[in-house]
Amino acid sequence: MRIRLDIAYDGTHFRGWAKQPGLRTVQGTLEAALARIVGSEVQFVVAGRTDAGVHASGQVAHVDLDDAQWARIEARHGRAAHDPAGSIAGRMRGVLGAYPDVTVTSSALAPDGFDARFSAVWRRYRYRLADEVAGFDPLRRADTTSIRGRLDAEAMDAAAQTLIGLHDFAAYCKAREEATTIRTLLDYRWRRDEQGVLVAEVKADAFCHSMVRALVGACAAVGEGRLDVEDLAVLRDARTRTSEFKVLAARGLVLTEVGYPSDELLAARAEQTRARRDRDGSVRSGDE
Repeated sequence: MRIRLDIAYDGTHFRGWAKQPGLRTVQGTLEAALARIVGSEVQFVVAGRTDAGVHASGQVAHVDLDDAQWARIEARHGRAAHDPAGSIAGRMRGVLGAYPDVTVTSSALAPDGFDARFSAVWRRYRYRLADEVAGFDPLRRADTTSIRGRLDAEAMDAAAQTLIGLHDFAAYCKAREEATTIRTLLDYRWRRDEQGVLVAEVKADAFCHSMVRALVGACAAVGEGRLDVEDLAVLRDARTRTSEFKVLAARGLVLTEVGYPSDELLAARAEQTRARRDRDGSVRSGDE
């Protein structure tokens, strides 16, 4: 049985999503919780492998349960009396305890052909950046990056617009061997919220490592007047890492949503993504 899990977490005290020996990670914590319920080890496949300190409100993963594991889920509630797949989220929340920094918001039987990673067609992130206009809010210190001075929000938004489209984003990605840096940036916008905090919404088919935080840092440099609006596209087209801007902190970044096609197209999308990965060696899983 393949189960879809919708997940949220505060990444502050995690060393990222991916399980690592001796380190506390989101994947390791969730897999341990579900293993207690089903009686044996499980392995999650995730839509986007977030980096250390990055948060999520709309992460998606799937897990395949074998017959024995599924039988343990059914045995607790009874097949006819309850939705066994839907009960997994609540049972995992019980294992994770009160006030955890990671939770499973919902669970369900996955549609045929669903793959949390390869069926995804886009990922959306939000970044919160506070300058002197917004000031420092200690209650939001875990999900907001603070920066000195006053930033020009209109210039930042104009610069963001110049980056939209299919491009090689090598200048905005931390290099990984045999991984492509070609991405389609579907949307990138800046605005100030009611408290004056600068909020970026960034959407792409996938993101390479540290890409969103680099895009944010580049626009912040424009907001400070250290770069011109037109410079970001010039730096992008140079396709080399640069010291013209800083990659900003992980704390301000949240994975908010993952988009999937209609159920009848899930399998085709997954096959298409795998074929592209095999052809060009790409890792297009939303690494951030």
